[in-house]
Amino acid sequence: MNPEASRLWRAPRWALSILLACLGMLGPFSTDTYLPAFAGITQALHATPLQMQQTLSSYLFGFAVMNLFHGSLSDCFGRRPVVLIGLTAFTLASLGCALAGSVEALIFWRAVQGMSAGAGIVVSRAIIRDMYPPADAQRAMSQVTLFFGVAPAVAPMIGGFLFVHADWHSIFWFLVAIGLALLLANARWLPETLHTQHKHPFHVGKLLREYARLISSPRFVLLVLASGIPFNGMFLYVLATPVFLGEHLQFAPTQFFWFFCCTIGGIMAGAAVSGRLAGKVTPAAQIKLGFQVMVVMSVVNIALNLWVPLSAWWALPVLGLFAFGWAIMVPVVTLLVLDQVPERRGMASSLQACVGSAANGLVAGALVPLVMHSTHALAFTSAGLMCIGLVAWVIVQKGLKT
Repeated sequence: MNPEASRLWRAPRWALSILLACLGMLGPFSTDTYLPAFAGITQALHATPLQMQQTLSSYLFGFAVMNLFHGSLSDCFGRRPVVLIGLTAFTLASLGCALAGSVEALIFWRAVQGMSAGAGIVVSRAIIRDMYPPADAQRAMSQVTLFFGVAPAVAPMIGGFLFVHADWHSIFWFLVAIGLALLLANARWLPETLHTQHKHPFHVGKLLREYARLISSPRFVLLVLASGIPFNGMFLYVLATPVFLGEHLQFAPTQFFWFFCCTIGGIMAGAAVSGRLAGKVTPAAQIKLGFQVMVVMSVVNIALNLWVPLSAWWALPVLGLFAFGWAIMVPVVTLLVLDQVPERRGMASSLQACVGSAANGLVAGALVPLVMHSTHALAFTSAGLMCIGLVAWVIVQKGLKT
């Protein structure tokens, strides 16, 4: 924690949480805003469904690769410069997407978008831990998750509206405006939270050795899996929305927001509960509660898919409750990850985000095309991804007791 933290931000804590949540919103806006226009972009660019799926996976893999460096660079040069450069690159990449005349160009600029968008969410986690002690950091992390949850609910509504009343290019022009607005806001208000005594010189060889040390730590890897992989149990459905909502549930593009309202409503409610529980229950108890909710919802989702005709009336609330369970536990696990290397929290945040993004990319590029045409396959795959995180946490717990 920065010893001068109290002098860096004089405004209320929730104001900093909103600023940091807006940085994290770049990811959901980049992913969710153009989903309702998938079919239209495919037709306009004469693309195949596989190529359109690559516009998602290229973004996610770009996000994963650069996440290895965002946090580490912020440990060396400061949080603020990395955020501002990332926002500048994101705005330019969004401009490239808006002007893309082929699906190949769109895939390229989407990869650049992913490489730059991660700066906000990675560095914002490190900023929280720079500014607050553990219990307050959990509350701040929960507030960020709460405000952050607005973006995926609003993004497809905006995307659907722009696509129906303008064209698909307007969606990326909108992202240009978002990037520019965030760049100006952070240039004006974001403080530098990394204390000068905590800066580390940037040496690629040393950085790779530090990453190797973290990767060789079973506890660190298991905590990263416990925090990131269960998210894919829900994100699987987000990536499959053009098929899951458009084909299975027969939703029009302007109706996609109902899905996001349920899932993000669950995330916001879970984040609010997580903040309330901070300092009142043990981290282990809170994580256990989150996993219990996700296990129950996974079982219910499978059972309903097997024995009840598909309906949005039960499918969307079940996914929303799954998201609720994830949001209860993820702020706690994220802080545990960062505290594994308190002297290099930026690097820890980078590696955590990289693993999570790589998992997202594999889900987008490999799993989703295989399972999205079957609601049964979606339900079983979602449960399987959640179980990976659950097993990782159980192993961590056993390690703590022995």
